[in-house]
Amino acid sequence: MREIVLDTETTGFEPEQGDRIVEIGALEIVNLRPTGQSFHVYINPERDMPDGAFGVHGIGPDLLATPRPARDGEVTLRDKPVFAAVGQKFLDFIGDAKLVIHNAAFDMKFLNFELGRMGLPTLPWDRAVDTLAIARKKFPGSPASLDALCRRFGIDNSSRTLHGALLDSEILAEVYLELLGGAQPDFALTSEPTNAEGAVTRAVLPKRPTPLAPRLTAAEADAHAAFVAKLGDAAVWKRYG
Repeated sequence: MREIVLDTETTGFEPEQGDRIVEIGALEIVNLRPTGQSFHVYINPERDMPDGAFGVHGIGPDLLATPRPARDGEVTLRDKPVFAAVGQKFLDFIGDAKLVIHNAAFDMKFLNFELGRMGLPTLPWDRAVDTLAIARKKFPGSPASLDALCRRFGIDNSSRTLHGALLDSEILAEVYLELLGGAQPDFALTSEPTNAEGAVTRAVLPKRPTPLAPRLTAAEADAHAAFVAKLGDAAVWKRYG
């Protein structure tokens, strides 16, 4: 199953009040495993960058009310593409996959606002898998921020000194796996390898050239037989003797 783990960074909280997306990071996973395919872009929001938003993600010092040169690690936005130049590429990347998002309502309203401005198809709300809602349901009353979930699951997020869309997507992919039960959430019962024709294939393990020596001693075997004999003819053991 193909899913896209994604995150956005913005200039604020409300697109209807003029806030815009400044970064999109998206990571492809198939059967809960990253494939190495990703989509990442910084976007010129065509407006200033509020100090509060800059303090969260450190993007766009050149768009602050009082612009200043970028420091090491900061990203300037004046030379980056506007959303209209990347919106269709984003849709092409995500395809029809489910979208795994932490606090999905926030990112979905921004993405749909930007897509709507371009006249592109918006994203149905039922495509979103909200990991915030999953965490709150699974751990009621406990902190459910991405950082809190990293602490709960022992996921290293030491490089997350500021919010960043692609880094947060990579971290969220690990959190999502843990929320679903860990490294083997379905014990591999729902997906099996297939060949080019779509038929299920299973590995054929070679036989050992020399069988392993039995670990049951003769005395233990005799004691077991004597115990089963005492259970009578209805004993389950006698059906498999």
